[in-house]
Amino acid sequence: MPRRRTSSSSSSTGSTTGTTAPTTTPRNRTPQPVRVRRRSFGDFVKAFFAFVALAVLLVGVPGALATQIGWPLPNGVPSLDWLQQEITVQTFLNILTVVVWLAWAQFTACVLVEMKAALSGVGVPGRVPGAGPSQLLARQLVAALLLVGATAASFAPGLSQLGQSGYDANQKPTVAAAQQTPGFFAQQQEQAADTASALAEQASHAASHADAGGSTAKQGDTKYYRIQPPEGRHHDSLWEIAERHLGDGRRYKEIFELNKDRIQPDGSKLSEASLIRPGWIMEMPGDARGGELVEMPDEAPNVSPDVQQQISDYAQTGDHAQGGGGSGAQGGGHEHAVGGATQVSVPEQQRPAPDSGHQQATGVDAESDSSFGLPEALLGAPLLAAGLLGALGRRRRQALWQSAFGAVGGRRGMEPPTPSGDAQDVQDALLVGADPEGVRLLDRSLRGLAASLAEESRALPVVYAAWLSNGDLHLQLAQPAGKPPAPWQQGQDQTFWMLARTDAERYEDVDTAAPYPGLVSLGTMDDSRLLLNLEAVPGIVSLSGREADRAAVFASVAAELATNGWSDRMTITLVGFGEDLTPLAPNRIRHLEDIEALVETMEAETRQRRGALGAAGHDSVLTGRTGPAQHTRWAPHLVLLAAQPSAEDAVKLAELAADASRLGIGYLVGTETGDLPGAAWEMEITGQGKLLAPLLGLELDAQLLPVAQQRAVVELFVEADPERESDGPANTPPFLVDISEQGRPAVYARLVGPYEIIGLDTPDGERSALLHEALALLLLHREGVHPRVLSSALWPRGVTDDVRDALLDRLRDWLGADPDGTPRLGRDATGRLTLAKSVVSDLDVLRSLYHEATQGKGVDSRAVRGRLLTDALVLVRGPLLADRPEGRYRWLSHEIVDAQLPLLVADTGLALCEFHMEKNRAEKAIEALEAALRTAPADERLWHELLRATHATGDTSRLTALATDLIGRSGARGLPPRTEALLDELLPTWRDAIAAVG
Repeated sequence: MPRRRTSSSSSSTGSTTGTTAPTTTPRNRTPQPVRVRRRSFGDFVKAFFAFVALAVLLVGVPGALATQIGWPLPNGVPSLDWLQQEITVQTFLNILTVVVWLAWAQFTACVLVEMKAALSGVGVPGRVPGAGPSQLLARQLVAALLLVGATAASFAPGLSQLGQSGYDANQKPTVAAAQQTPGFFAQQQEQAADTASALAEQASHAASHADAGGSTAKQGDTKYYRIQPPEGRHHDSLWEIAERHLGDGRRYKEIFELNKDRIQPDGSKLSEASLIRPGWIMEMPGDARGGELVEMPDEAPNVSPDVQQQISDYAQTGDHAQGGGGSGAQGGGHEHAVGGATQVSVPEQQRPAPDSGHQQATGVDAESDSSFGLPEALLGAPLLAAGLLGALGRRRRQALWQSAFGAVGGRRGMEPPTPSGDAQDVQDALLVGADPEGVRLLDRSLRGLAASLAEESRALPVVYAAWLSNGDLHLQLAQPAGKPPAPWQQGQDQTFWMLARTDAERYEDVDTAAPYPGLVSLGTMDDSRLLLNLEAVPGIVSLSGREADRAAVFASVAAELATNGWSDRMTITLVGFGEDLTPLAPNRIRHLEDIEALVETMEAETRQRRGALGAAGHDSVLTGRTGPAQHTRWAPHLVLLAAQPSAEDAVKLAELAADASRLGIGYLVGTETGDLPGAAWEMEITGQGKLLAPLLGLELDAQLLPVAQQRAVVELFVEADPERESDGPANTPPFLVDISEQGRPAVYARLVGPYEIIGLDTPDGERSALLHEALALLLLHREGVHPRVLSSALWPRGVTDDVRDALLDRLRDWLGADPDGTPRLGRDATGRLTLAKSVVSDLDVLRSLYHEATQGKGVDSRAVRGRLLTDALVLVRGPLLADRPEGRYRWLSHEIVDAQLPLLVADTGLALCEFHMEKNRAEKAIEALEAALRTAPADERLWHELLRATHATGDTSRLTALATDLIGRSGARGLPPRTEALLDELLPTWRDAIAAVG
């Protein structure tokens, strides 16, 4: 192997002489003179004075103390009389002597630590507790003493500043040996401030001495860098290495290309799915400068033999870079840090399609029939779709309950509106794309992890990102956090914790705070879905690209944060956009008009959170989310600013964001140019839907919510708003049947209670259960069912289109045709599957009977009303599909029929009770109410009317027994206030009577 020489420059003068003779020109190198710094007379003078200073401090000080003052401590154990002695000048001298001895001992420890690190030539000196200025002085003196030796340059860069630069605890540190992350934790920044100015000066000189081409030198000038171990929370990164030794962090790509796919000492590679790891060797471009560069073995007496051999072996793999010039981002998996931020990498393993537990790319989903295509953006966003669908269901249930309990006048018995057009397509896309099971597993897994760590009295680790792959969950930590609690396992390295889907399914609900509510989906890469923890980013995340593309990303992020199922509480502040998104989660989303209002708001919030953390004794919000303090919750505050701020505002935001990750505050800011001051992580959205973050090594298929789909989603929520005024009849069922003798259906399905079908033969074979389930889905959606929705409901894990079509053919044959030859299973103009009017369910009949009794013929005829209500209540045989097989009909979790049916039954029972009480038939009224309570046992209205009807019988003991039953049902919560007030009215002595009963 040709002999190579590396320059080990340590100082700052930059004067170099001499060159080395080239041998063979290596790849990607441009020959240029080698600058070798020679030792000057001033270096020897500095070394001499450093020796004298060390001798005086280490030997002279203790010698003077011992000879002039003596030992200040007592020779024996002090007695109580010692406390009563007079305090003299000698007492103060003794105390001062003890302080000087302690200072000397601390300084001596600093010198020993620095000498050990200097002579070993590998690693970073350890920190002596509380010895910031003392250790800096020891470092400079030891470095000056060793300046004339080979180890000086690798030990103390920036020696030209000896005696000129003081210890400034407020400096922003540049990373020394790649431990420090600027802007992340202020405490660690202060501890590393002693190396900040020296390294910054060195980087500046390296940049000024490099040639304009910024390229490389002769082959004889090849240099190597050994990745240093992490210190605290901070890790080495290619960006920081390039910034220190090449003068420009953006030149990290050159280092990556020189070392990509080369075998490292531990057998791994710097590749698409690898982090840079401590102990790895990095070949550096020829113009690299700086004292941390490792010399070649034959000229590196300060490097251990093992390291010499590692570098020698690594140098033999130098022909690795073929066809260079490509950005490391194209591969996507490796990590690069931006301004000290950390890396985001893809877990190292082969994986099937993301979220395949729910949504494989099936033939059904791949249908390209433009007559009824669905929005692909929502089909490919299972977590976002699940959040939106769940929030929409809650909103519709809230509207139903408010209308039923009279919270909104005139809307009693309201049926939820049936969407149409784009809103209907978006609703179908949500039904197809949603993965509620994946959300449930993610939420339980994260909460279970938090609970396990709390039991072990361990703090939550800082998590930068999460990857979902085939149901497996990978958490990428900011730093190694030890062994994960079972059933979690360590992933590809110490910064990955992994939980298999099978282990996640064993988790149960736990009463603990959501540990990482700021996780939000950004997109997919290598068939894995990335969730970025916005509140943990050490600074601002910037997003550049066209305005429309940025808006689609911002809308997706805002919608998922507002509705996700793995958080408890949070505040989402939207600035300059998204006012129409407020209906998605009015309790979470707030809108500000401009940056001025944002800065004012966030300054106050930042001060408040810092004070609250300090008062609670927490380092960060993570320690407030586990253990005894978790009741505080420490909900995150995430700021989304779509428009690029001015330079002045950007500086203000950067100052606010410097400590934001510790406080649980995250910033996502849009920019037109891609150059945002203070941005820790920079991303770009392209017109092709790619989300690029070259310095993080990411190229994602972005998760988007385009403006048309955003409007349709908002329309669904606005239509479901319980406070919204209705333009038409609110309680008209979507499908009414002919309840006369002439309207007898050809096929009658009983869904309210055990499932039963009348008018059809039971199909044979294993497809019978699927046919029954498909028919139930169609009966509950008379407006029509999209074929994709049907296949997604029956086969949550996906199915090919030929299997689906075969089932539809069997269903069509099973249902048959009407006498006029019309198939009972058809399609409407949009391609959705519909049932003929001759196929009816008991739920359809129940709705029609109640509607006819309260708004049709029953309004004018008391006898007709009583008969219709009685017939309706007879239909109720239990809950919906009471005997459905376990594991099937999971799509019912998306429906609100489970809330509609009890309300409909309760309204029917109340109407029949009123009918009987008009004639003082209390027993009949009680019978009707008890029948309704069997299906709607939690409806407070039924219990109130039952108390009134029982009171009308005049039987006090019966009323007392009913009150006792109510108290037993209410449990620890006690009776609702309105129920207590009613009992006080009907039975003033009910408390004493119940107490007497026991």
